[in-house]
Amino acid sequence: MADARLTTASYLVLGTIDKLGEASAYDVKVEAARTVAPFWSVPHAQVYAQCDRLLEAGLLSQVRQESGRNRRVLTLTDQGRAALRGWLEDPAFVPVEARERGILKLWFGGRPELLGPVQLDEHHRTLDGYEELAESVGELLTRGQRDALEFGIRYERMMIDFWQWVQRRGEDTDGDGDTTDR
Repeated sequence: MADARLTTASYLVLGTIDKLGEASAYDVKVEAARTVAPFWSVPHAQVYAQCDRLLEAGLLSQVRQESGRNRRVLTLTDQGRAALRGWLEDPAFVPVEARERGILKLWFGGRPELLGPVQLDEHHRTLDGYEELAESVGELLTRGQRDALEFGIRYERMMIDFWQWVQRRGEDTDGDGDTTDR
């Protein structure tokens, strides 16, 4: 087994294959887009690269399907299951990096009156999608999946609150910066 430095993307691949039982790299890409992409996106090319790395490291095994396109189907090895389990049981805190472009634009002088309305609309749209998902499939989700979805809901509510605050600050006509909120 090669020594592989595992990243969050590595664990995303391992976790997805574990949930599916077996999967091609394409299946992992589709399942990630369907499930975790709203809060953890991974570029498609990275999924394929991770599958190759994890296979080389002995954390995945592959079988080539004889029929059709000769696609490779991946499964976790015992070492892969142990690595995933170790990661799941590690309570270490890693600070969140929000990576919100609107916030970065504010930092560098973007105009709040231009950014705010679009940001609000998009966060409302995303929140609506999460709430619809929770209503339609919430009872089918595991507790962890439901908790992750709840994070998305709460995050979007927080972002809506933030952008509303930004807009209220722009409406401060006396120029003292006091919005009575904070």
